[in-house]
Amino acid sequence: MNESDSERLSSGFTNMGFDATDDMATADVVVMNTCVVRQSAEDTATGVLGRLGKRMKGNPNRMIAVMGCMVGPEQTELKRRFPYVDVWARPQEFDPILETAGLKHGLDPEGCLVGAVSENPNVASFIPIVHGCDKFCTFCIIPYRRGRENSRPALEIVHEAEVMVARGVKDITLLGQNVDSYGHDIRPRVDLADLMEQVHEIPGLDRIRFLTSHPNDMSVRIIEAIRDLPKVCEMINLPFQAGDDTILANMRRGYTRGQFMDKIYQIKKMIPNVTLTTDLIVGFSGETDAQFERSMEILREVEFSKVHTSEYSYREGTFASRKMTDDVSRAVKKARKVAVDEFQAEIQSKNNATLVGTNLDVLVEGRKRGRLHGRSRGDKLIYLNVPVGTGAVEPQPGQTVQVEIKASSPWSLEAEPIEAKVQKEKVPVV
Repeated sequence: MNESDSERLSSGFTNMGFDATDDMATADVVVMNTCVVRQSAEDTATGVLGRLGKRMKGNPNRMIAVMGCMVGPEQTELKRRFPYVDVWARPQEFDPILETAGLKHGLDPEGCLVGAVSENPNVASFIPIVHGCDKFCTFCIIPYRRGRENSRPALEIVHEAEVMVARGVKDITLLGQNVDSYGHDIRPRVDLADLMEQVHEIPGLDRIRFLTSHPNDMSVRIIEAIRDLPKVCEMINLPFQAGDDTILANMRRGYTRGQFMDKIYQIKKMIPNVTLTTDLIVGFSGETDAQFERSMEILREVEFSKVHTSEYSYREGTFASRKMTDDVSRAVKKARKVAVDEFQAEIQSKNNATLVGTNLDVLVEGRKRGRLHGRSRGDKLIYLNVPVGTGAVEPQPGQTVQVEIKASSPWSLEAEPIEAKVQKEKVPVV
């Protein structure tokens, strides 16, 4: 979500006449977009902000703005700690930043955010469709910083998607803190399945994804849309966060272990080839070894393709910070995270190894660490090796190519384009 917000604001600056630079020391305008899901992230942001203030001190023409989840509705303490910050903007509040920059530099921000889509977007890009969250899990600060759920109009989203596709985007991820709740606040009521049906009709778009889901809002209609719409990738990120009912109740997740597993069984029955990923918190307040083991049991039974594991982080302002004790030691949290990560590496190694020798369709996205890469519909990271001397043309970003998987690791796959293999076989021996 933050990456998408940054791209949107960057487009607004470009439309005003600014040029981007990576050098904070010489920039006229520096915008820090913050994430505070964990305390460590906020600590990092405040540290960078302190150093930035020293660099830009004494130059009235330079500007610092801070946006994102670090900025809540009450900003008095932030303004006291960082008096040199010119603008504090809550998530999606782009106008105050552009207006202040315009005043400092004699530029007009009027209309610069209309259709704010990057001129050169990535092949795989994001569209926020619902902001905020109404779940109020006891460990989470996001509802207090991003506010209540607010769905964007479907026509606005579809238009944005059309512009992105016209500029080369092939893979769009629909975003929300709780994306499955899209449309619950719109009358007449619509839902994510309705939106996916509309986006699906856009010519030139190859793939549709969505993040992040909540088990209570993963409806049958959404599952059917994933199954029935060819452009919607057969993958679901469904966080379970804990495998013990007492911990789930203390987190206020709104479901039991059994209800979560029933949803998993339903998804697998309706979409047999589905790719499932999840999120898990270890070391939540009061979590015992036995309760952690129940989380491991779910991991063993489901064998998720990916598990995003985090150690519970005390967040001031959450319900847990007021009513619960962060009584699991850092050493225990770290050990549990290591246990999950080691187990998951084994599962991913085993499952990825079964793909060696098979063919997959890969959407080429560009280069990572100097190597051509792309993703499968199931979000597998695949590095492409085009044999030298075969006369094969290297695939370009935006192309979907069929590949043969040659090797695997827990984290990625190595592949060779089928076309390159055929051309290689035709090269005469001399």
